[in-house]
Formats: sequence, C-alpha cells, structure tokens
Amino acid sequence: MTRDMTTGTPLARILAFCAPLLVGNLFQQFYNLADSVIVGRLLGVNAFAAVGSTGALNFLVLGFALGICSGFAIPIAQSFGAGDAEAVRSRAGQLVWLGLIFSLGLTVLTFFTTDDILRLINTPAEIYNDAYTYIFIVFMGSGATILYNLSSSILRALGDSRTPLLFLIAAVIVNVVLDILFMASFGMGVDGAALATVISQAASGLACLLYIHARVPALHLSGSHLRPSLRRMGYIASIGVPMGLQFSITAVGSIILQGAVNSLGAGAVAAVSAGSRVHNIMAAPMETAGITMATYCGQNLGAGRPDRIRKGVMAITWVTIGYSLLAFGVNYFAGTSIACLFMDASETAILTQVHRYLTLNGAAYPLLVLIFIFRNSLQGMGYSSSAMFAGLAELIARSIVAFGFVGRFAFGAVCFANPLAWLFADLILLPLYAVKLHRLDVRFAAQAQEEDGSLSCLPSPKCKKA
Repeated sequence: MTRDMTTGTPLARILAFCAPLLVGNLFQQFYNLADSVIVGRLLGVNAFAAVGSTGALNFLVLGFALGICSGFAIPIAQSFGAGDAEAVRSRAGQLVWLGLIFSLGLTVLTFFTTDDILRLINTPAEIYNDAYTYIFIVFMGSGATILYNLSSSILRALGDSRTPLLFLIAAVIVNVVLDILFMASFGMGVDGAALATVISQAASGLACLLYIHARVPALHLSGSHLRPSLRRMGYIASIGVPMGLQFSITAVGSIILQGAVNSLGAGAVAAVSAGSRVHNIMAAPMETAGITMATYCGQNLGAGRPDRIRKGVMAITWVTIGYSLLAFGVNYFAGTSIACLFMDASETAILTQVHRYLTLNGAAYPLLVLIFIFRNSLQGMGYSSSAMFAGLAELIARSIVAFGFVGRFAFGAVCFANPLAWLFADLILLPLYAVKLHRLDVRFAAQAQEEDGSLSCLPSPKCKKA
C-alpha cells in the first residue's frame, strides 16, 4: 500500500506513516533486548560484554549499510512525490546494482579488517575471542542486511511503512527462536546469536523481494530499467553514500569512545552495553520520527511544497520532544530494572554505573530529538552531504571526551560523551536547516512566478514567451 504524503494535514500524515514504522523499530529493539537477555543469561556477563563491545564497530559497518539504503531510496520518494512512475522504476532498477556492489565491498573489507579494528580499540583479552567470533559472522552477512534494508527502504519511499513492519516482525520471531535453538539446544556460543541474526535478515529480505514482485506494480521492472547507468547510479549514490558516511563518521566517534571504555575493564564495558540497550529502546520513537521525516520531506520536495516541509518538521519536533521527557523519566526510575534482564541483580556496582549513564543521557534527550528530526529532514530535502558535518561534530565531541577526560574522570566522563556530541551536532544542524529551507522557498517561489508569468501572457500576441 503506497501513501501520498504531499496532501492532508502534515502531522496526521506523519503520524500515520510513523505508527507502523515505530512498531517495527520497537520490535527490532525488543529483539536486541531478547538477544542480549539470552546471551547474558545463557552465556554469562563476559559473553554479554563481548557482544556489547562490538556495538560501535557494528554501527560503523552496518550503520553505513543502513544509511546508504535509506539514502538510495530518497530519489525514489522524490519521483513518487512528483508523480513520475517511470523515474521510480528507472531508479529502482539502478538500486539492484548498487546493492550488489556495496554488499560485496563491505563483505571483502570487513573480512580483512575486523581483527585489526578490535585490537585497535583495546578489546579486553577476556572477551576478545567472543567479540571477534560474533562480529565477524555478522559482517559476513552484510549482504543480507543490505537486502532487507534496501527493499524495505524502497517500500517506505512509496509511503508503505506497514509491509516492512510485517516482515520485520517475522524476522524478529525467527531470530529469537533460532537464538534459543542454537544456544540452548545446540550448545553454541555467541556464534549462534550471530548466525541467527544473519539468517533472519536474509529471510526477511527475500520475503520483501517476493512481496514487491507479487504486489507492487509500481516496482515491476523491465530489462531497460535494469540496464546499468553510471550517470543514474552516480546521482543516487551522491545522496545515499553521504547518508551512509554520516552514520559511519558518527560511529568512528563511538569506536574511539568504546576504546576508552574498554580501557576501564569488562565491568565498565558491561555497564555501557546494558545502558545502551535500554537507551536504544527509549530512543526508538525519536529515531522513527526522524526516519519518517526523510520520506515526508522527500515526497514534498518532489511535489514542490517547502511550506509543508516546514509545517511537518515543526509539528513532529514538538511531539517528539514531549515524548523525550517521558523517556527520561523511564530511564531514571526504571532503567536499572530493565538492565537487570541482562545480568544478576547482585551486580550492584555495574547497575549503579548503568543508572548514572541512563540518567545523564536521558536528561539530554531533547538534543537527540533535534538530531533525528533535522538531520533526516535535510537528507530528505536532498542535502545529504551537508548533513554529514553534524556527524563530524559528534566525532569531535566524543574524541574530546575519550582522549581528554576518560583518563581523568573514568566512567563519569563516559556518561557525558553522548550529550556533548548531541549538542555539537545540533549547533550544526539547526542553522543548516534554516538556510537550506530558505533556499528551497526562494527556488520554488521563483519557479512559480515564472510559470505564472508564462501562463498569463500566452493569450496575448505581444507576449514572446513560449
């Protein structure tokens, strides 16, 4: 089911699109939660810390994959908003080739570099083997990740956020079942968790492709659509790659910070891992609102409606800030209770650190809201390259904390790293959004004036305009 987001009340359209996307994001987060619970309870705190210690590295590579997939779909959203069905098919055909190219590239790259990166970030010796086994298997399944995210991003570009949700729910169920089967029944270690992730992603991606073939005529491609075009692929990549790099640049800062956390020992790693799991659940609605705005802004840009972009962005920003205050309350009053799912309540020292981490991060959630909304809006408006500077600002902030303060203030400094990074990014994004939206206003106003002038003078024999 496609959905046109260029008409109707902006907030109503955004929330209608956002609802199934939010359910899917929450399912993904609860899967991550279940996966962590299974690993922590069946394999112990060290295994849990090992998987958690790969989070930043995972985000570096698979976050890049997610970013490029979301970015590749933005030109399709713009064509759909403009009502150009042929351009939708033509651009979708080029995504087949781009997906294959980037799947192969990421698999080869990570095959040769995973060990070096884990050693570079000072992964503690007692968790190194499990960390390497887990993340290496996940990286070898990069193609499955790209398959699912690319197909679901294309569907969302057409306004269909419900169908990817259904396949995601199925993937989560398969993943949890395989986790239990591999680790509890077959006695596998973290390799079982990694294999479950790859298999479920591949199954979900194939299901999306079959659905598109059977039920989405707008994406039925002919041989001409599938013929590779360097010019078209280059244009799509010019939007998608900066979005991927935005994720990766942010992840580099997280990896640098993770290296500093690793130097504090396995206990600190476990605390950040547990805190991050809870934080990811709380941040899911904020992230979903941002993903929605990429599609919303893309379609309305294609329709030439910067006024709707402005109204939609402001409305969803206030709604999401309201939610962020509620999320802070959950972090403060219930965060450690959720963290007890991953570890025994007797780990009081670690749980104290978890509470501190969640409290300080939760207090800064309004800053995180602004990142999600304005970064994705800029990307949907076609300014992916400019939005990368926000990721660079986050990298700088986390590096300052990692190199300048963790050694002196230990875990306390780690808790301030994300809020500082979010503040730095907002100082880039807010002025950038205002400038770019003003330029769109001027551009479309000039186009409208030119069209009105042409039409008004057509009946007059003195008019020389065609």
